[in-house]
Amino acid sequence: MKTPLLLIGGGGHCASVIDVIEANDSFEIVGIVEAPGAETKSLLGYPVIGTDDHLSELLKTTQNCVITVGQIEHAAVRKSLFAKVKKLGGQLPSIVSPLARVARSARLGEGVVVMHHAIVNHFASIGDNSIINHKALVEHGALVGKHCHISTSATLNGDVEVSDECFVGSGAVLVQGVMIPENSLVGAGAVVTHHLQTPGVYVGCPAVLKKPRSISRDDHLGDN
Repeated sequence: MKTPLLLIGGGGHCASVIDVIEANDSFEIVGIVEAPGAETKSLLGYPVIGTDDHLSELLKTTQNCVITVGQIEHAAVRKSLFAKVKKLGGQLPSIVSPLARVARSARLGEGVVVMHHAIVNHFASIGDNSIINHKALVEHGALVGKHCHISTSATLNGDVEVSDECFVGSGAVLVQGVMIPENSLVGAGAVVTHHLQTPGVYVGCPAVLKKPRSISRDDHLGDN
C-alpha cells in the first residue's frame, strides 16, 4: 500500500519532485500545501488543498510530507517549513528516485529528496531536508549538511564537507576533501580547489569569494 503524502510548496521544484514521487511508486500524493495568498489551484493534476496556516489540521489525517519549495539564494523558507512540520508532529520521509543510486552504507536524513540519475556513494551522509538534484554526484565519504541543495550535475568528490544551508550550483566541482562553510553559495560551473573559510558567494575556476554572507538566514529565498 502506498504512503499518503503532502507536498509543501507548489512551484517549479514541486513539479520536479512530483515526477520523482510518481516514478518511486511508494507514495500517494494527497495534495499540495501552498503559501498563504498563492494563486495556484493545482499542479500536474494534484489539487492545492490548503495553505501553511492549515498544516496543523492537514497533518492530523496525512502525517507524511515533503518540503517542495526550491532553494537557491538561501535556505530560510525550507528550514522554517521543516521546523514547523516537526513541531506539529509530522513525518518527513526520504524520497529516492528509482533512477538514482544510493549506496547501502550511505546515510540520508529526514526529508531528503534524491532525484533522477543522482549518485550518493558509499559512506556519504546527506543531512535533513536536503536536495540532491538530477545527475548530481556525492562521492564516498562526502558530508552534506542540513537544508542544502546540491544542484543538477554538481560533483562533490570524496570526503568533501558541505556545511548546513548551502547551495552548490549546476555543474560545480568540489575537489577531494574541501570544506564549504555554512550558508555559502557555490555558483554554477565553479571549481572549488581548497577549503573555503568565509561564508559567502563563490564563483569561477578556481572559485573565489565574490561576496561574503552572514550566518543570518532572513534574506530572500529563491525558487528553482
